Amino acid sequence: MIFVFWKFSYKQDKSNMKIYTFETQTILAKPIQEIFPFFANAENLDKVTPPWLRFEILTPLLIEMKIGTQVDYRLRLHEVPIRWRSEITEWDPPHKFTDIQIKGPYRFWQHEHLFTTESNRTKMIDRVEYAIPGWLFSPIVHSLFVKHDLEKIFAYREKAFLNIFSSHHTF
Repeated sequence: MIFVFWKFSYKQDKSNMKIYTFETQTILAKPIQEIFPFFANAENLDKVTPPWLRFEILTPLLIEMKIGTQVDYRLRLHEVPIRWRSEITEWDPPHKFTDIQIKGPYRFWQHEHLFTTESNRTKMIDRVEYAIPGWLFSPIVHSLFVKHDLEKIFAYREKAFLNIFSSHHTF
């Protein structure tokens, strides 16, 4: 079973960037002890990333996930090649981890992954705070491209999680 809740909002921070927030909530019919190990393996990111992004992890695999771990990726968004480096800034298995963009297309990107137990199920919350380049034009770029891209990417992720954590699937 999967439940998805999406929410967008924005705020201004002290550096005068417009910070957008995107949040999803998913209920997976597996206990947290079966869910979190999937996220402790960076290789699995490929399994929940849409194929149209042509996502590729550049960092040599067998990546130990912990505070300070950095991972380099390559992908294509609207056929534009993008290099991305993220860093794990919080690592609290099996309840939470956070990654930030060190290098990539956003002015600011922070992705918080939260996991809580509900009965014998896991509530997974993805909360992304981000700012996009474009200054004066960022609201237009956000409404025409970024918002829709995030919705599509996270919708794909939700379907992937449903498949991966179905009662008969093992990873």
